[in-house]
Amino acid sequence: MTTKEIVEKLGLKALNEYEEREITGVFVSDMISDVMAGAKSGNLWLTIQTHKSIVSAANLVDSSAIIISGGKEVPKETADLASKYMIAVLLSDLTTFELVGKLYKLGLGQ
Repeated sequence: MTTKEIVEKLGLKALNEYEEREITGVFVSDMISDVMAGAKSGNLWLTIQTHKSIVSAANLVDSSAIIISGGKEVPKETADLASKYMIAVLLSDLTTFELVGKLYKLGLGQ
């Protein structure tokens, strides 16, 4: 599954320009140190964090995209930095729990 397919299937809002990527799995955490230690290349990262440090962490681990749950407002500087690295920052009004369930049903948790 690709980032474009996830956007369409989950009704996500893309906040920036990004490179379409293949999604290899899902990683859920709000702690950047946890992401840097445990996320794998190609993982879709679910978080409620919105500050620009999430882009640096996603770039470091080669995340396929970041989904920010709960309809949080994302600072322009975060989206702008993500565009620089072509990492998708995607927004959902759903809770993290609801998103995980939908991603699992799409086959990304198996």
